[in-house]
Amino acid sequence: MGEFLQDLWANLPHLFTWLREVQLRGNMVKAGWAPWAIDLTMSAIGIFAVSTFGLLLVIFTIWLERKVAGRVQDRLGPNRVGPFGLFQTFADVVKLLTKEDITPAGADRFLYNLAPFLALMAVLMLWAVVPFAPDLFGTEFNVGALYVVAVGSLGTLAILIAGWASNNKYALLGAFRTVAMLVSYEVPMILALLVPVLLARTMSINQIVAGQTIWYVVLSPIAALVFFISSLAEVGRAPFDLVEAESEIVSGYNIEYSGMKFGMFFVAEFLHAFTISALTATLFFGGWRGPGVDQAPILGVVYFFIKTSFFYFFVMLTRVTFPRIRIDHVLGFNWKFLVPLSLANVVLAAVLDKLPWAAVPLVDGAPDPSLLANLPRAATHLAGSLLLIVLTLALIRWGAERARRSAQAPVETEPAEPIAAEAQS
Repeated sequence: MGEFLQDLWANLPHLFTWLREVQLRGNMVKAGWAPWAIDLTMSAIGIFAVSTFGLLLVIFTIWLERKVAGRVQDRLGPNRVGPFGLFQTFADVVKLLTKEDITPAGADRFLYNLAPFLALMAVLMLWAVVPFAPDLFGTEFNVGALYVVAVGSLGTLAILIAGWASNNKYALLGAFRTVAMLVSYEVPMILALLVPVLLARTMSINQIVAGQTIWYVVLSPIAALVFFISSLAEVGRAPFDLVEAESEIVSGYNIEYSGMKFGMFFVAEFLHAFTISALTATLFFGGWRGPGVDQAPILGVVYFFIKTSFFYFFVMLTRVTFPRIRIDHVLGFNWKFLVPLSLANVVLAAVLDKLPWAAVPLVDGAPDPSLLANLPRAATHLAGSLLLIVLTLALIRWGAERARRSAQAPVETEPAEPIAAEAQS
């Protein structure tokens, strides 16, 4: 035991690599496991560990969001159960577990019971490809960006199934709103996701992070902003909470769910809010990259959670600050603004990346990780993004002035005929 602790302390900077490659994999090799069985087992352990972490994390994030909402709205928030109300979430779990599980008459039982599991599973599966550190991730996919889009769509499908299978008109209306809003906002989100894929020349999430010698938000701030807004709409939280608008459709798609089935939708929403923060930090803000990570990869976890927590704070602040947007305004903002802007940004990034001085710097056929070599490329993309921002603001101003002049213009009406002439006729 003493030798193990000494070995553990010596390998602490590279803790995750040591645990994975030396201890676990080494023991399997000694036991005579087949290589495919070792790889499958290691991937399963990684996915299980990350999924368990996500479920435990949501207990803290629910408490944190309630406290932040209380502060912003000038109230206390949870403060009775445990110190600072820390055990309030556990009390809520007990309450949900003891509630009666009700299935409405006429509901499609299989789909009705499948929807909560599918909603939670979709969010947990996203964490499988999120790298916490250079050597800490659930599994590695060479099409990780495509995996994020595909798995993220399962949550939308779960909401649609829940509303359809509940045999309730309000739940069905919430499901229809899902089709109208969430699916629509996936279009600019995918277009924004294409930009880091183009810049990194890969769809692997790990390689996208490794290629960010200069954060991609510097090269394309428009893509980062569009991705964050679209992801926020995909979560379905305020100001985009039209799928569960309590004042309009009485909680929407989940109105017929009770107990832990409702709790699974609740957990999926809170975890998804933290997940989009993690994806934004990973794809555009360098993820685990930071000073000293090359010497001590365990520092990558610290940098990752600092960046993710920064964006999660804005997610919470947005929810408790802005009112719900009308559904026609939500859809108009997407199709008339975000989608054209995302298309223009993707084309701009693709064109700029083909310029000779903006190409990926290579050393012996591999990307050059030095900061100085990547500065011309970053400056070119940043200049193009700033130009697109200026052009977009000019078009918005022109459209606003045109609408104002149209509203202020006098309305021309045809002169009414004299009453006497009408009487004679």
